[in-house]
Amino acid sequence: MQDADGKVLRFGMVGGGVGSFIGHVHRKGAEFDDQAKLVAGCFSSNFERTLNTGAQLGLDRSRLYRDHLEMAEKEAAREDGIDYVIICTPNYAHYAAAKAFLQQGINVVCDKPLTVTVEEAEELARLADEKGLLFGVTYAYSQCPAVKHAQQMVRNGDLGDIQVVVAEYPMGSLAAPVELEGKMPWRMDPQYTGISNCVGDIGTHVEHTVSYITGLEISELCARLDNFGGKNRALDTNAHILLKYKFGAVGNYWCSQVAIGYDNPLRVRVFGSKAAIEWCQEIPNYLIVRKLGEPPQLLARGHSYLYPEAGQMTRLAAGHSEGYYEMFANFYAKFNSALLKRKQGLPLTEEDLDFPDVKAGLRGVKFVSRCVESSKQGSVWLKFD
Repeated sequence: MQDADGKVLRFGMVGGGVGSFIGHVHRKGAEFDDQAKLVAGCFSSNFERTLNTGAQLGLDRSRLYRDHLEMAEKEAAREDGIDYVIICTPNYAHYAAAKAFLQQGINVVCDKPLTVTVEEAEELARLADEKGLLFGVTYAYSQCPAVKHAQQMVRNGDLGDIQVVVAEYPMGSLAAPVELEGKMPWRMDPQYTGISNCVGDIGTHVEHTVSYITGLEISELCARLDNFGGKNRALDTNAHILLKYKFGAVGNYWCSQVAIGYDNPLRVRVFGSKAAIEWCQEIPNYLIVRKLGEPPQLLARGHSYLYPEAGQMTRLAAGHSEGYYEMFANFYAKFNSALLKRKQGLPLTEEDLDFPDVKAGLRGVKFVSRCVESSKQGSVWLKFD
């Protein structure tokens, strides 16, 4: 998809060098629909690695930078400078990089969690608003057609009044102390990861996916965080979280990185007064619907019986699997389209902005902070706002 001048957007990356799993996913997602092209980067704190990555990706040597500050300043000064930057560094570096680009008037896409403190997230939200810039946060699971259909079911009253939410994200990736073997050592280091590992890494996905589907707002929560899997671990690897939402619904979240035998089954179940829904990201093309007094239904992506909004996010015919890459592609399709439209001077609608934004990122950071605080105080109930 091209703008009126036949141009595609130009983007740069901070972090995500060759060998980075998530960096590769971001690049593929951003370029999936030919709306944007990678032209610049600071892919590592090691400049030689940045140069090697740039060479492998075929980038101009003059647009490879030693740090994010140099990149933000020089790209902002170019007539053909980047339209946005993708930040996919370890958590601690998100804030400084995002702030540098916002201050230079450059739009931002950032991995979650947005920052490691609420104050940093609030500042980024304020800067983006003051400068009128787009700021996306890649909670990509919400960009699945089945999740979109679930959201539309809630909005259209198909479930009745929501009463109970149960969501979980179990993984076994840290069941053994892999950080001692040099695998992902930064994840268990507060200096790089922040105040939480498990809740910050995967618990935020639970929070956002539930919020996106249901529209529920948390009023209070009570959390217990534990650091199983290694005697000297400073950060959590397992969390149980009870929630009260505004207007009476209740919730129960579990996230774990010591759940042996589990890979990546983020699962959300929403129970209403008329029906219930269930979605699992390991089988993302399907949504289970249970209606009062009726047998369960299995709805599949790609069929005309889904709401149109879900159909618009579908890329392949029914029966052909779509998954993780397509979720990122859907996120970037929305973000890129909104930015192309803004560059043409056209007003943006609510539908144009239907992607996780800096406000969603801020809410995720608040969620992490409240969970950690509740656990430290002996798993007490705390107000969310």
